[in-house]
Parts: sequence; C-alpha cells; structure tokens
Amino acid sequence: MTPSIALDGTLYDAPTTGIGLYTRELAKGLVGIGTNCQLWGAARTGQHLRQAHSRSLWYVDTLPRLLEADRPEVFHAVSNFTLPLRRVPGVAYVLTVHDVIPWLFPDTVSSAFRWQFRLWLARSLALADRVICVSDVTREDLLRHFEADARKVRVVHHGANHVEQVPAPDETSLKYLDALGLPENFVLYAGALETRKNVALVLEAAHLLHQAGKPTTVVLAGQRWFGSGAVEKKVARLRAQGLDIRTLGYLEAPLFYTLMKRAGAVVFPSRYEGFGLPPLEAMRLGVPTIVSTCGALPEVCGEGAEYVHPDDARGLASTLSRLTGDVAVRATAIAAAKARAAGFEWKKAATQTLEVYREAISEASAR
Repeated sequence: MTPSIALDGTLYDAPTTGIGLYTRELAKGLVGIGTNCQLWGAARTGQHLRQAHSRSLWYVDTLPRLLEADRPEVFHAVSNFTLPLRRVPGVAYVLTVHDVIPWLFPDTVSSAFRWQFRLWLARSLALADRVICVSDVTREDLLRHFEADARKVRVVHHGANHVEQVPAPDETSLKYLDALGLPENFVLYAGALETRKNVALVLEAAHLLHQAGKPTTVVLAGQRWFGSGAVEKKVARLRAQGLDIRTLGYLEAPLFYTLMKRAGAVVFPSRYEGFGLPPLEAMRLGVPTIVSTCGALPEVCGEGAEYVHPDDARGLASTLSRLTGDVAVRATAIAAAKARAAGFEWKKAATQTLEVYREAISEASAR
C-alpha cells in the first residue's frame, strides 16, 4: 500500500518555471504509479486551494493547520526551502532542493530573498526527514554550504519525456511562428534573460560569426529576470550593427517546443545550473545542443551535448559553425543527444521519489 502524500502545488498553476514543471510532471508520475497523492496549495487545481494568500503566508500559517487536520503521511515541499517552520506530529517532511543559487550567486537575486532563502533553508534542513536533490552537483553544494545530514540526502534526476506529450500549437500560433521568417539552422537560447545564464556568450559568438561573414540568426526565448537589463542593452547594440537577434519572451509550451524542434542548435552556456532542463529537453527532441562545462550540465547532458568553456566565445562560434554547417556532424550530434536523453523519464523519477517517501516515513516514525 502506498503512503498518503500531500504534494506542494503552490506553483502548479503558475506560468511555467522549472519548479512548476517539476511539480506537474512529478504529480502525474506519482499518480501514474498508483500513489495516493494529493496536490495542496495550488491556485485552481487539487485540494486546499491557496486562493489569494501569498505563498509564504500559506506555508507558514495555513499549511501547518491543514497538516494537523488531515495528517497525510508525507508532506513534500518542492520549492527549495519551503517546509513549515515547525513539525506536525505524524507527518514526515520531504524537501526538494533544486539548487543553492541564491547563496552561491548573490548578485542574481535581491538581498532580502537571499537571506530568506538562507534562513528558511537552514530551518527546513533541520526539520526534513529526507532531502531530494536534483543532481549530484546540487547535493555536493548543499552539503558544502549548509548544515545537512548527508545520510538523509538523495539524488533524483528529472525526466524529459514531457516534451513528447505537449499538444501541437493551434493554427494561430503556427502562423505566428511562420511569420517570424526564421532561416534554417537558426540558433536558439532557451531560458531566462539573466546574467548567470551567460546569454552574453551567445551574443558574442554570433558577433564573431557575423564578422567572419557567416551571419547567424539568434532567437532568445525566455522571460525577463533579475538583472536582465545588461543582456537587453547588448542585444540593442548588436542589432544596431546589423545582427539578426530576435527576443520572443516567454512562450507557452506548445509554441516553445515547436520552436525548439525547428532550431539548428540550442545553446545553453550557463555559468551554473543545479540541473539544466532546457538543454535536456532539446536533446530529447533531437536538436544539437551546446552547453557550458559548469554546474550540473556535464552530469545531465553527458555525451549527448557539445561543451564550451563559459568564457570561450570563439570556441562557441566554431562549434556552432560545425553543427549547423556539416550534415554528418549534425547527424552524429542528433543521435548522441537522443540516446542520452532517453534515460530521463518521469516514471523513473516518481518511482525513486516514492522510495524516498518511504524512507522519510520510517525516519519520522523512529523519531
């Protein structure tokens, strides 16, 4: 018999972020393997809707009362640090930590959020019966920078097969995409326009190719983020020099993945990732992918992607030229990408997560 699970759904109905996608796909995966999983705190879906309450207030004030009333065997917080601030007897606590970026890269978040992250995560680690990290890199960084019991920390990778289940875009969306007039083998960056993501390297590589007489269309698909102003200024300067750079902003999943499938290459030269889902999605779709040598990207992408140093614009330009200009190289890259990404399934993630729940229940019972 599977345990009763209350899964943190506070980002379930929100515009898609990595954590929101993780919540939705994990919930589907858990239901798919027959668990008794309820979604708590979403805006419109599941049980105990959050309604107008802020997420922080819901976690601190509303959630403990709900746990005391319903007594699920497990509560699983999925947003890095948001366990209730006190224990509820009889309920095991599981926390997913995607990364510790607010602590490692203070310039990428506000000072207030950084300290909220630090203090609340420290408290959550003290209360958690088990902690799930989405990569070995995140686990190592968590244990290096925070007080956590290594015996309670498990690694469960994301799946990537959700990209094959997204519905096709509607006719209006397809007309919009066609109207962009994107050339064959355009380069796609998929992610938020923030400094840590190192979008500037993509732009610098495009500039080098332009100077070499190999003009390349670059598409930036992602929302504005903290510190995105510097990227936007660089885009404006390069456009003034004749480069074809398109900023499309946030795109809904059907349109986004259709755009990704049409790309000549996906580039993701981030300076740090706790996992790195966009390049894995591109690989699953059979798109040649280039990532940096930083963070969890080598762990996740393995031999399915090409690698560049995060400061090597010339190396990136050269790799882009090969992947988009040589049919044989491109075919090899596509095969390698698909082979690597095939091992990342949400059913596998859900099965491993269920085992963590059982461990957490045993831990809580022994306390």
